[in-house]
Amino acid sequence: MKIAVDVMGTDYGLTELVQGAVDAVKKFACETILIGDAVKIEEVLAKLGIKDDRVRVHNASQVIEMDEHPAMAVKQKKDASIVVAARMLRQGLCDAVVSAGSTGAAMTAATLLTGRIKGVERPAIGLTIPGMGKGAVLVDAGANVDAKPSNLVQSAIMGSVYAEKILHILKPRVGLLNIGAEETKGNEQAQATFPLLKACKEINFQGNIEGRDITTGGTDVVVCDGFVGNALLKFGEGLAKTIFMLMKEAILTSGLLTKLGGGLIRPAMEKLRSKMDPNKYGGALLLGIKAPFVICHGNSKAYAITNAIGITIEFVKNNVTDVIAERIQQNKNMVGSV
Repeated sequence: MKIAVDVMGTDYGLTELVQGAVDAVKKFACETILIGDAVKIEEVLAKLGIKDDRVRVHNASQVIEMDEHPAMAVKQKKDASIVVAARMLRQGLCDAVVSAGSTGAAMTAATLLTGRIKGVERPAIGLTIPGMGKGAVLVDAGANVDAKPSNLVQSAIMGSVYAEKILHILKPRVGLLNIGAEETKGNEQAQATFPLLKACKEINFQGNIEGRDITTGGTDVVVCDGFVGNALLKFGEGLAKTIFMLMKEAILTSGLLTKLGGGLIRPAMEKLRSKMDPNKYGGALLLGIKAPFVICHGNSKAYAITNAIGITIEFVKNNVTDVIAERIQQNKNMVGSV
């Protein structure tokens, strides 16, 4: 399996991404194609002492920066690393793409160059939120900030496939994120989406859910538009970090017995921290694209990149793209087709 990794345009530079890709090659026995400035990539490989035929380098002379307009940059920079990666994926030169660069550029390149699955109106970002049990799939986590009800139905279908194939949940329970559990609650978007989800035979729709229900284990797929989803995601990441910081501060500023107790529970706390760490999952799947495309945080380090490649391999092995295409076609009369 060949995974193309866009190693340009990230917060921590080449070394972390190259190291993460190399670690993935060793851990998952895959091949990686490192796309970017070939001279700089080779320098990093030499510095790390990496000599492995499974790690290849493909030159791309341009980079799309985080502050550039995604659509304009993708059209103007034909040799940008993410553009080259998306083109290679369309041509079948790799099995999947992983990128930690500009999310907007990755989405644009994937949509325009790799292409959407037939019938998918808009791709959506799906990722796992830690919680009770196996966690829950959040979709959309930032792709479509202004979504129509039909977009949310397709997100529910694609999120259900994610939960089935990646989290291995049989008949995943789908909930529409809302301000109340009653069917009549919410804005116009939520009220128009509810009956469509209820009528969709391809999902196990459980009704509306509130924000406090997301991590309790009662729902497997959380459906919302990208504006709400991204805000929810960032809030959750910040809250988890703050809770651990406050706990540490409380222990260190308390008495001797509290400090001793803190030392005793440290292994359990580290286990909890690991479960809540977003880097454990590494990346988010861009659902609705013809081939596997994974988007990582711009601040991803080697550990996150390795895990992102791991989940990408699972995405390929479980034929998630084909299953999504099949489910979308089965519901094309309800949500329309493109």
